[in-house]
Amino acid sequence: MSADADPVVAELTELVGQVAGRLRAQFNATAAELDLPPAQALALARLRDPVPMRELADWLSCEASNVTGIVDGLERRGLVTRRPDPSDRRVKRLVLTEEGTRRRDVLWSRGHAQAVCLFALSGDDRLLLRDMLRRLLACSAS
Repeated sequence: MSADADPVVAELTELVGQVAGRLRAQFNATAAELDLPPAQALALARLRDPVPMRELADWLSCEASNVTGIVDGLERRGLVTRRPDPSDRRVKRLVLTEEGTRRRDVLWSRGHAQAVCLFALSGDDRLLLRDMLRRLLACSAS
């Protein structure tokens, strides 16, 4: 650590990283139970309404060609279908199948239950942490 480094910032960085790591590990464990690679599970968890593949690529912060491989895997598993966009048939929208919706709901419900355990703070402390994280994210976005 350099002489001018703030030790509190360093500790905050480590702690936030550990929290994110726990959430990611729990998510990946649930994905494995559902027989899904993490990238497919992440894409599946993101899908609600029919969404263009480009939008999913943006959300996943990856190239459209990478999303094609992820979606191919989800489609082989019978979890999504590709449908032409009614306003532009060149655009493919991803639509969850019934089984895709079921697995997405399992990812969300288990993820929420695990987060409840991880953030087992008093109601006031939980709200304070939420508000502080919102402020941090708002500052970093500008």
